Amino acid sequence: MKYNPVVWFEIYADDLERAQKFYEKVLDLKLDELPMPEPMEGENKMEMLAFPMDMEATGAGGTLVKMDGVKAGGNSTLVYFGSEDCSVEESRIEKAGGKVLQTKQSLGEYGFMILANDTEGNMFGVHSLK
Repeated sequence: MKYNPVVWFEIYADDLERAQKFYEKVLDLKLDELPMPEPMEGENKMEMLAFPMDMEATGAGGTLVKMDGVKAGGNSTLVYFGSEDCSVEESRIEKAGGKVLQTKQSLGEYGFMILANDTEGNMFGVHSLK
């Protein structure tokens, strides 16, 4: 069976509302609250906002997460969002409060990418074929 191995991602935020506004503006989409089950004794409180997803479709779903005891930024995982043309999202990043780290760059036959920091200090990428 052929598949892409990444099936889920979480982007941690210190200010969930600020991070929500950033990703909604840059990616031109709406995040929705993902209801959480009651935490078990000793678990940290967690809030999640889900990126649009279809659990039957190929590709990874994911959320913005605010969790007691987990600080945003400084992570070593990099999430790439798909795009028609990553220069479109690149043009929105600084207006939304983020910072472009790598402008649109060719990956040869693999398309193009940009790298940026969100409002929480997390690095992320946007990939496109044109």
